[in-house]
Amino acid sequence: QVQLVESGGGLVQPGGSLRLSCAASGFSLDYYAIGWFRQAPGKEREGVSCISSSDGSTYFADSGKGRFTISRDNAKNTVYLQMNSLKPEDTAVYYCARARTCYYSTGRYGYWGQGTQVTVSS
Repeated sequence: QVQLVESGGGLVQPGGSLRLSCAASGFSLDYYAIGWFRQAPGKEREGVSCISSSDGSTYFADSGKGRFTISRDNAKNTVYLQMNSLKPEDTAVYYCARARTCYYSTGRYGYWGQGTQVTVSS
């Protein structure tokens, strides 16, 4: 069955870095886009980044531009979100999700992981 498992979250000081992983099983990344989203307490889930399946195009929300990069390893069926220069406002639960292509709307993603907590604090 389709599964997405996030890992790599944790506590980091402002200015630090984390690399999140999204391990996919039950399908091939060759055919699906993977999006990263985050949800902070009391806020709506928001898009962070996405990588397409077709040509590897990448997309970033303004909040992560210049600080975050997204990549995929099709041999490992895993997508990575490298987050640098982290800020306290990046604190949230981060989720990865699957769609046929990259969409802004969370509703277009049919499968979601369980999330990984990222806390940026001194």
